[in-house]
Amino acid sequence: MTPSPLLSADEHAKVTAPLETAWTLPPHAYADPAVYVRESETIFRRDWICVAHVDQLPDAPGHLAVQHHDHPIVITRGETGRIRALSNVCLHRAMPLADGAGTGRWMVCPYHQWSYDLDGGLHTAPMMEGAVDFDTAECRLPALAVEVWEGFVFVSLAQEPTPLAAQLEPLRRRIENYRLGDLTIAHTIEFDSPWNWKLLVENFMEAYHHIGPHRDTFQLTNPAAQSHVVDNEGGPWSLLQMPGNTDLDESPDLPFLPGLEREQRADLLAFCVFPYTLVATTGTLATWYQLVPHAHDRMTLRIHILLDADVAADPATEEALAHLVEGVAWIHGEDIPVNEGPWRGLHSPLATQGRLSPYEAAIWQLNQLWVDRVS
Repeated sequence: MTPSPLLSADEHAKVTAPLETAWTLPPHAYADPAVYVRESETIFRRDWICVAHVDQLPDAPGHLAVQHHDHPIVITRGETGRIRALSNVCLHRAMPLADGAGTGRWMVCPYHQWSYDLDGGLHTAPMMEGAVDFDTAECRLPALAVEVWEGFVFVSLAQEPTPLAAQLEPLRRRIENYRLGDLTIAHTIEFDSPWNWKLLVENFMEAYHHIGPHRDTFQLTNPAAQSHVVDNEGGPWSLLQMPGNTDLDESPDLPFLPGLEREQRADLLAFCVFPYTLVATTGTLATWYQLVPHAHDRMTLRIHILLDADVAADPATEEALAHLVEGVAWIHGEDIPVNEGPWRGLHSPLATQGRLSPYEAAIWQLNQLWVDRVS
């Protein structure tokens, strides 16, 4: 692997060493704004980024406006059900076309009322009759690569990205029983997160810290010592398996997700699709941690709680959902100090690279992908 211009030869060697002798990324990989600029160029604008869950899309025909870093994008679902990703910028004077979700066959610019089909073609442009050589048929919103994988809508800004689904097939086989594409978003909690995005990804993808901030929660049900990370064979994903220490015949709160094997009911899984699509599953639900980085030192976190559609629609679920929302917020509350603390520590002139534990194998896997991209 070619050394990265962002890392010294020694730093690079420590990060790319085998897990048993590997170290973390150096402090400046998190705290230096120039590194974030490099990530934007070599990761965010090239890799597949999850921008939505299919449950957020309106019924066909309709559209959903999303933000992909500095790119306004609109996800459309045509009358045939086909999903497209298009630029959300009018071809006339660069006004964003859509805001939020909408239904109907057209997207109409609020500035001068230019309208577009859901496939990106310009439909009408009022009062352009005097414009010489102006042909609406030649005007089309730029299209982006889009794939729907297990219910998540991924977009890539690359010209010809490597198809995503084939790269994630080993991961799909391991999580297919959870049927994430059939789940619905029952509630969303939003947090302002003033630290580097990689800190949250790393914390999400290791159970080693169950012995610390989660000693009274996850450590009791999914002990750190039982956790293990699957070999991703260099693919752009990582999967952390956290077996449960209880034998559940029935759920005390919500029904189990249909189709799970008995041992999956007590397990906690966490996976990352590089760079920062984070999903955790239990026997009764899934949570999608949607990261929206804004700069090297801040991001927005939206935690989406996904339930079986029938369960979410059942009025009897309302009380259980309220307790669930409180619990999810409590768990993240336990994680906030261990994101804030390292963020402060990384700015110390005495901070250095640290040795990784074998229980942090997922961080090692993701670091290899990071180094490969920024190199």
